[in-house]
Amino acid sequence: MIFMKVLYYHQYFKTPDYPGGIRSYEFAKQLISRGHSVCMVCGSSHNLNLPKTQRKGITRGYIDGIEIIQIMVSVTNKDNIFKRLIGFLIFILKSVNFALFEDYDLLYTSSTPLTVGIPGIIMKLFRKKIFVFEVRDLWPELPKALGLKNPFLLWGMSILEWMSYRFSDACVGLSPGICDGIIKKAGNNKPVQMIPNASDLELLFPGERNNLELYGINPNHTVAVFTGSHGVANGLDSVLDAAKELMKMKRDDIVFAFVGDGKMKSHLLERAKKEGISICFFYDLVPKNVLSKILASVDIGLMILANVPAFYYGTSPNKFFDYIASGLPVFCNYPGWLADMIIENNLGAVCPPNNPLAFAEQIIELADNKEALLQKGLNCRVFAEKNFCRQKMSENFVDFLEIISNKH
Repeated sequence: MIFMKVLYYHQYFKTPDYPGGIRSYEFAKQLISRGHSVCMVCGSSHNLNLPKTQRKGITRGYIDGIEIIQIMVSVTNKDNIFKRLIGFLIFILKSVNFALFEDYDLLYTSSTPLTVGIPGIIMKLFRKKIFVFEVRDLWPELPKALGLKNPFLLWGMSILEWMSYRFSDACVGLSPGICDGIIKKAGNNKPVQMIPNASDLELLFPGERNNLELYGINPNHTVAVFTGSHGVANGLDSVLDAAKELMKMKRDDIVFAFVGDGKMKSHLLERAKKEGISICFFYDLVPKNVLSKILASVDIGLMILANVPAFYYGTSPNKFFDYIASGLPVFCNYPGWLADMIIENNLGAVCPPNNPLAFAEQIIELADNKEALLQKGLNCRVFAEKNFCRQKMSENFVDFLEIISNKH
C-alpha cells in the first residue's frame, strides 16, 4: 500500500462538536487510521479555535489527528446568492495557494460549493498531482430548478462544473442521479464511485420515548421531527400546510418539531404565529451529539424537500441517515431513491408531493398504529446497520482513493 498525503478541501467541514454533517471528518479519520495523512482546508462557519498563522485570517492546527487550515470566511444559506458567491470566491482566492505549494499527493475537493473545484483545476495546470472531485449536488441543475435565472451565473456554473469533471482524475457522487449526471458530462472513462452519506451508528441509537426533552412538547404527543437546514430547497411550508389539516381534524396530539436554522426559518415562525398553527415548534441548531438525544426520543423523522424533480435521485440528505440510525421511521414527501428504499424496506411512509391532506392522513396512520410504527423503527436501524454504516462507507472511500492513487 502506498502512503498518501491528502489535501482535502471542504468549505463546510464540521467536527461532531458543531452542528452539521460530519462526513468529511469521518473520512479524514479513516484515512489517518489506514496510515495516510490529511490536511483539511475549510471555512469558518464555526471557529475551530486553531493557532493563528502569519497570514491574516488563516489559522492552522490539529483536531483529532487531522491537520486543519481554517480560512476565516463564513457563508450561510441565509445570505443572498451574490453574497454567497463573493464568500465562495474569497475562500478560493485565499486557499488556492495551498493547492499550489503544500506537500501532498492527492487533492480531494468536496462540493458544495462548486467553486471548490477551482483549486483542483489550477493545480492540474501547474503541478499534475491526483485530483478527485466529490459532487454533493448537480450544478447548475438544482439552482436552476429552484428558480435561479441569471444567465451569467448559470453559464459560469456550467463551465466550472464541466472543467471540474474534465480536470479531475476521478469523481465521487453521493446519489445515483449525481453519478449518472457526472458520467453524462465527464464521459464513461472517468472513474466514478457512489459513496452516499451514512449513518453514524456509534453516535446515534434508538432510545426511550420517555426521555423527550423539547420545550413546549408534551411527552404524550406523537412527535415528528425535521432536522437541518430550513432553506428554500427544503419546502417546509408543506409541513405547516399539513399541520393546518391536522388541526382541522382536531389532531393536536400530533406535533411537528423543527430543529435547525436557515433562510426560511423566520418566515416559518411568522407564518405559524400569524395563522395560529400551534402544533409546530421551533428549536435552535444543535451539535450532532445533542441531536442524537433528540432523535432517540421522538416518533417520526421528516424527510421533506420542495417538489423539484432534480431532487428525486440527485440528493443524499444527512437527515435520512441520521433518522434510520436512530431507529426513527421516516416520512418522505417526494418520490425518488430514498422513497423507494422506504417503501421496499418498510421504513416509514411516502406521501405524494404538494398534497397537504394526504400528508396529514399518512402522519395520522403512522401515529395511530403504534405497533407498526415500532416495527418500522426496528427495520430502520437494521437497514442502517446493513447498508449505510459510516465505518463501511469510510472504508469504501479510502479504498477508492487508494485504487486511484495506485493507478497514478
